[in-house]
Amino acid sequence: METCEPSPKVCSGSERIQWLRFGGRWRLEMDLRSILSPEDVLTEFTAAEKTELLRELSGRAALTVAVDPQLVLSEILRHEELGSSGVGNGVAMPHARFRSLVSPYGVLARLKQPVEFAAIDGIPVDIVFLLLLPELPAVGQLQALACVARQLRNPEILLSFRKAPDAVQAYRAVIGPVEESPSCDAEIRNRTIGR
Repeated sequence: METCEPSPKVCSGSERIQWLRFGGRWRLEMDLRSILSPEDVLTEFTAAEKTELLRELSGRAALTVAVDPQLVLSEILRHEELGSSGVGNGVAMPHARFRSLVSPYGVLARLKQPVEFAAIDGIPVDIVFLLLLPELPAVGQLQALACVARQLRNPEILLSFRKAPDAVQAYRAVIGPVEESPSCDAEIRNRTIGR
């Protein structure tokens, strides 16, 4: 990732990362559109239990990023053994790192019926954001996780996402309004995936 001085402009290559000013301090922000595309949002998704859910989402993500589906599933499950990715309010964010990825990639699913996920609040999960991360740099991993967490802990966004009639509206609910700018309207996601 290229480094830059604090500025409200985008300052990295394949990921949309920008400096934003909050309370007199600058911090890096990642644009969720660099992680998630409309075709990676699934509504009315069905799974009988957690492992089946993770298998299905891992398989879908693996095909897109050209990583062995069994490797994706085993890494996701390994992380789940360390502690549930159920963060509360019916949301889970399973994630794992892969050497072959050069940028984060996500699949977001709204479940038709919630599944038990051993979430921190004990509430079954009906929203799952599966996130595949590059092994390096660590700062990019944290930015991607923070970006997803920021959106999915917002009660208004969760409500809009849960009520969205289709995948396009669900995507818009999570992403927010798309700016009319050359960096945003030319392509929703400009990501390079290593093999």
